[in-house]
Amino acid sequence: MTTTRSAGIAEFRFRLDGGVHEPGDPYFEDSCRLFNTMVRRRPRLVAECVAAEDVVAALAFAREHDLPVAVRAGGHSVAGLSLCEDGLVLDLRNLADIEVDPDRRVARVGGGAIWADLDRETQVHGLATTGGRVSTTGVAGLTLGGGSGWLERKHGLACDNLLAAELVTWDGRIVRATPEENPGLLWALRGGGGGFGVVTALELALHPVGPEVYAGVTLFDAGRGREVLRAFREVMRTAPDALSLACAFVTGADDTPLRGRPAVAIAGMWAGAAEAGARALGPIRTLGPDADFFGPTPYADFQCSLDDPPGYRNYWTAENVTDLPDPAIDALVRRAAELPAGPSQLFIVAWGGAVARTGPDHSPLAGRDARFIVHPLLMWEDPADDDRCRALAHAFRDDLLPWSAGATYPNFLGDEGGARMRRAFGSSAARLARVKAAWDPHDVFRTHQRIPAGGAEP
Repeated sequence: MTTTRSAGIAEFRFRLDGGVHEPGDPYFEDSCRLFNTMVRRRPRLVAECVAAEDVVAALAFAREHDLPVAVRAGGHSVAGLSLCEDGLVLDLRNLADIEVDPDRRVARVGGGAIWADLDRETQVHGLATTGGRVSTTGVAGLTLGGGSGWLERKHGLACDNLLAAELVTWDGRIVRATPEENPGLLWALRGGGGGFGVVTALELALHPVGPEVYAGVTLFDAGRGREVLRAFREVMRTAPDALSLACAFVTGADDTPLRGRPAVAIAGMWAGAAEAGARALGPIRTLGPDADFFGPTPYADFQCSLDDPPGYRNYWTAENVTDLPDPAIDALVRRAAELPAGPSQLFIVAWGGAVARTGPDHSPLAGRDARFIVHPLLMWEDPADDDRCRALAHAFRDDLLPWSAGATYPNFLGDEGGARMRRAFGSSAARLARVKAAWDPHDVFRTHQRIPAGGAEP
């Protein structure tokens, strides 16, 4: 048995341009280190994929040996979908080439690329697309799950900028999804998750941005939380599309006057001329923050400036809300007082603008009419705090039920079950299930978007 298995792995290695890694191998162990340290899954093998053909070979091996598969790029899936237990992980981190066509304003991005690299490459040409707020996140994973970022109100979510994708299907076919070729598949990939195949390349629309934007963060003592959150709400209710802000309850960073203290922050950017950005931020800055770091900033630098730290246990959830009336703000401020010190935060991002102008014919993502997304992001070190932190995340969400828009945003969610995830797609869930049945009828690619081929709970 061992000899047969060894021979199979040896043949697998021969078929890959990358490598095949087993437990104990430094590459294997590195692949198993994810952003969320709560995830402790141990695959049988890791396939280092450097080309689409490697993905084809890896999926063939998985079929031959009846192995579950997972796809790893940035490793930021809070639900741990970058790993599988006793299966095969396809590590795409070396499939990360980026090509920018400045004339067409299109970037072709490998399935393993991260946002920091894409932002740097596109900014050479004064271009960008909506990217994540954490620069080490994988481009593909964030885009397929929606893709919220600072440019969303002006240029739409990352998934709205997806022009084409290339992927390998469960049975090893390399296919392309464009508005002309497999358009239903492209529609599903625009926010419907990665459960249709292994995406090896994406083409994303680019827009003139930077090289400098007006961006930064202001910090206030948490005792002013109601005042600050109300000012944030009023500014964003009527804000131009170029202004994208979030309000967060945090612990003050070491390099600020509020070091180690509960604080409330307003962060974001004006995607335009600095003078106009300063005027748009006026109502916030006149509140008299304890620290004010807004100013002209290189776009790519700002994209890296608010990264969440790795090495923590994570639990996330979210709720789309129709608005933040005063009773909702009061509830959030009361609950935020329970946040543990450290990197945990309550993150509230304003939607609207281009996000709301995209309809179900373009993307399956529902809930776009929400004014705000409230995102409790719990991060801690001690496993003894697991239950308490999960319960706190759920309590934030429960507090907001009277103002819920009836939808959720997939990239801000852990594994909360199929019924809750289906709320992210609303009336598009049934169509997504049909696309799943056509492209992955055996449910090889299991994601927390949970749109099984049969449409039922897996």
